Amino acid sequence: MVSLRPRGRVALVAALLALTGRMAAAEPLSRAAARLEDDLTVVQAFRPAYRFWQHIFTIPDGRIAFGSEQDGRLLATFPTKGDWGRDAFYVDTTLAATLNGVVWPAKLDDRRDLVVRRFGPATGPLLHNPTRGLFLLPNIPKYAPFLDQWSRIYERFGVPAEIGLSQAILESGLNGVAKSRASALGLCQWLRRNWQALDRLSPAVIEAFNQTTQAPYCAAYLSILGTMYGSFIPALSEHHSGGVNVGRALINGERLGGATVPEQYFRGSQFARDLRQVDLRGYRDLYRTYGIRSFRYAEMVFGNTLTVRQLRATVPQERIFAMRTTRAVPAGEITKRTSLTASEVQRFNPALTRAVPAGATIYLPVRVPEFGADVTFWQRDAAPAFTAALDDFLQLTPGVQRWHDAAFESVLQGYRKRFEATGTEEGDVMAATLAYVIGDLRTSRRAAILEDFRSNGQILQLFRQGAAELGHLLTGSH
Repeated sequence: MVSLRPRGRVALVAALLALTGRMAAAEPLSRAAARLEDDLTVVQAFRPAYRFWQHIFTIPDGRIAFGSEQDGRLLATFPTKGDWGRDAFYVDTTLAATLNGVVWPAKLDDRRDLVVRRFGPATGPLLHNPTRGLFLLPNIPKYAPFLDQWSRIYERFGVPAEIGLSQAILESGLNGVAKSRASALGLCQWLRRNWQALDRLSPAVIEAFNQTTQAPYCAAYLSILGTMYGSFIPALSEHHSGGVNVGRALINGERLGGATVPEQYFRGSQFARDLRQVDLRGYRDLYRTYGIRSFRYAEMVFGNTLTVRQLRATVPQERIFAMRTTRAVPAGEITKRTSLTASEVQRFNPALTRAVPAGATIYLPVRVPEFGADVTFWQRDAAPAFTAALDDFLQLTPGVQRWHDAAFESVLQGYRKRFEATGTEEGDVMAATLAYVIGDLRTSRRAAILEDFRSNGQILQLFRQGAAELGHLLTGSH
């Protein structure tokens, strides 16, 4: 037996404690990874072409991409404008012969339909969509170097990085100053009023156009919704199409025999898509504003997880340091103290115009103590108290109806206080986001609307009518 001196025993104990801490910190992410793996299994079963959507955001605008609905392989692209005989690009070159001698229609939609008819016998069912690469590609040099840092942020909240950042690609192309017509802002495109509500709940000032400010709140919210549903699939979709629309899809999917939440969602989603094609107005009460993009949203996110992995593997990565300032710091002072150009400072702080306001955060490639306290939590090991709270939270029993029950609020409030008591930056983010969710659950009419949807005799009759009309599609298929 090896005998250790006292100093050696202390060092060994410290090393074991550090290892134990790292193992404990890995538990929440391990649970989230298992949840994601379960989701991916269902995605592969119900939407095997999900990989196709990575091409839509990595090929520049101006093309129509065609892919296999059986496995998502990219088959060919054609110009939105131009000669489809001369300017086609074939990934599967054997398909070129299927278009020999065709006379191309003038209308773009008719050209797309013609390709589907000609390719179909050789390829089986097809997907086709305009490319949107210019939404992402111009932002890659500026913001893709930050993906590793943002990944650490998402993972701190129990969200696998590729799923959170893939959603960010769809929502903003990683651009911090992205703004929609509805005034949705930044990385994950929350409405301005939602950011304002969170800003009131957070001890730190939130600048919604800074991606590194947004990322923790986007991650915390996805972590909470993923726990409520027990799946990331409806959690992602709620962000896009709303909780009531997702709830209707889940109820319809349950009636169609879905055994798990992800299965119920995809069955209900397919049901809504098919009914829209049969009679858009006649079956509207079964899906309301749940449209085609809602139908595709989750699979598009899963498809672009491959984009995230590719970017992280090929783009050199940079570190981001965060400092919480107690005073307004002018842009000129930041460039003077750091010797960085104004554009480089702007790259780290897209929200910056004249000054960083007091109580907000400055992001830089180096730590500058003069600007304020170091709040770069993602570069440090998580506090055991935060890890324990998050791990317990992720194991809460899912169920939308349960979470809307007034009695369940005390459970969520308990976790809010527990996160707040950790005294950590990430604990504050989880506490503020939970407070936001609790307020929404308390005031939302979602539970009442969905209960009526579940029990309403006219809705049930309409569902049966729709199921009968689609019976030949539903029998023996997903």
